[in-house]
Amino acid sequence: MEGSPEPSSGSAAPLLIACALGIEKLALRSGDRSGALGPVTVLRTGMGPHNAERAVLGALGGDGPLRNAAVVASGFCAGLAPGMHPGDLVVADETRHAAGATACTDTELLVKAVARAVPGRTVHTGPLIGSDHVVRGHERADLRATGAIAVDMESAATLRGALSTGSRPVAAVRVVVDAPEHELVRISTVHGGISAFRVLRAVLPAFFEWHRSFLLPRR
Repeated sequence: MEGSPEPSSGSAAPLLIACALGIEKLALRSGDRSGALGPVTVLRTGMGPHNAERAVLGALGGDGPLRNAAVVASGFCAGLAPGMHPGDLVVADETRHAAGATACTDTELLVKAVARAVPGRTVHTGPLIGSDHVVRGHERADLRATGAIAVDMESAATLRGALSTGSRPVAAVRVVVDAPEHELVRISTVHGGISAFRVLRAVLPAFFEWHRSFLLPRR
């Protein structure tokens, strides 16, 4: 069924990685999972904020196995800042939506983990804003003027939905597929999209490192 969780084995607190597209799920499921300390679920939510929130609420709600999961919203995004390139990474310090903003957990730790997982790639940190449609042209400049560094359709709704079901660590990590000087038309058929797929697959160990920091005793 579309969006059904696919947990791996394990007994520690789980990690839920939410993405919208099949190609994103393929990248995230085909990455190196050797560093996972607990069960990992990659959930395909479908596109758009409403689908994302509905899928996450369904996965985390009730007394199911994911009720205490940490949540990472991941996949691709559009960069807003001049100088961004396909394959750059965005680690959000907060996600923004019409009703406000959601602070991300331990962003500094995650930024360092991402830099180690994908050396040589530029990592941008700042607000990730939500949209209900694909952003093009002048809309980029309008969103950039708000202070946001990137935009996608699902991250803000994912984290908002996750926290509405209970307190938990949340994060958003996205790979830039297009930027002001590098707009893409079809992600699956251009070099920038292929590069972003490879980066998304490679960043998976950073999620596990971030997740482990909540499972292991802190000194």
